[in-house]
Amino acid sequence: MKRILIACLCFILFPLLLFAQQETTVFQGAKIIPISGDPIDSGVLVVQDGTIEAIGAKGEIDIPDGANVVDATGKVIMPGLVDTHSHIGEGSGGDRSSAMHPDVRIMDTIDPRSDSFKKALAGGITSVNVMPGSGHLMSGQTVYLKLRDANTVEDMLFVDDPGEDIAGGLKMANGTNPIGDGPFPGTRGKSAAMVRELFIKAQEYKQKVESADGDEEKMPSRDIGMETLIEVLDGERIVHNHTHRHDDILTAIRLSKEFGYRLVLHHVSEAWKVADEIAEADVPASIIVLDSPGGKMEAVDIKYKNGAVLEDAGVTVGYHTDDGITDSRVFLRSAAFGVRAGMSREAALRALTIANAKMMDIEERVGTLEEGKDADFIILSGDPLSVYTHVEETWVEGKKRFDRSNPKDKDYATGGYDVYRGNIHLHDH
Repeated sequence: MKRILIACLCFILFPLLLFAQQETTVFQGAKIIPISGDPIDSGVLVVQDGTIEAIGAKGEIDIPDGANVVDATGKVIMPGLVDTHSHIGEGSGGDRSSAMHPDVRIMDTIDPRSDSFKKALAGGITSVNVMPGSGHLMSGQTVYLKLRDANTVEDMLFVDDPGEDIAGGLKMANGTNPIGDGPFPGTRGKSAAMVRELFIKAQEYKQKVESADGDEEKMPSRDIGMETLIEVLDGERIVHNHTHRHDDILTAIRLSKEFGYRLVLHHVSEAWKVADEIAEADVPASIIVLDSPGGKMEAVDIKYKNGAVLEDAGVTVGYHTDDGITDSRVFLRSAAFGVRAGMSREAALRALTIANAKMMDIEERVGTLEEGKDADFIILSGDPLSVYTHVEETWVEGKKRFDRSNPKDKDYATGGYDVYRGNIHLHDH
């Protein structure tokens, strides 16, 4: 009899427990810009258990029974923004003991509780490539993070096991930044030569590993820097290359062709001078726009038209913040500058979302609003390219991570340096 009662209880309670685990929220009435298709003027977005369950026009999508329905009339919903190049999280790169540090992992320096992540969320950023600095030819391994509420950096990774799975790319740089006194190169020519020398060493290490064929006695001594470069040579880890001048851009492409590794060009201030060459190489470009003078001489020819010229040439182009060069809170403005200089609206919005996701190998999960993808999205007060528009809410995997109506959250959107460094909260006074 006891067994029958237990079985009955399980039969009754299991659906209730399942429902509790699968909380469903529906946003309806907003203009939805899915990026993967045309905008939907009065749309419905169904979110369940951290993923997008359904998306479409109002009247065409069934509202699940018991769902929490949010009236988003008058708002705009689009995918969470993806930043291909940032320095938030208070990370740092290699030291001055060597010009190349493929063994250094930026993940080991990330503070997951840094308020700089809150600043990024205030700007609508939900995924980010955190980079070591560009003062080295090879400053170390980047890390791709999802801006979840996290206690550890592992909680923010796109991969489950960073010991087994590749958690980011490899940061390289050329041009002025990595030039200096020994052991750093003194010229651009020496810079390229040093990179070649290290990749040749990596090729030789890879041959030894392959020749060993799993025999531990024949394996070379473990070298974690070489292991990283093998992942690059095998196309499993993407090289993210800081570069500005047109000749430096072509050098970065030349090296990638020589050793067959995957490349994303970053900054490329003078990309407009060699857009056809970038297109021919089939290399994506992650660019930045600046709205004030300053910086370095090799970036003096940066143009707002970079995005438009690259788009016309057929290059996959994205924008990044390089935070704090561009503040994460005004990331949407980068696309607006691009459109003002001739870029199409569609390409400019892709350059904040799916184009960047592709440059980080995370496009299967983020970058567009589609059924089955992660429920990463932002709710805007108006058109994403308008200077008057605010990010009102930022959602990551179906959980609200920023709410402008919350006074403390608003501090991160509107306050100065002391606010987003965590030193002061305006609404505490």
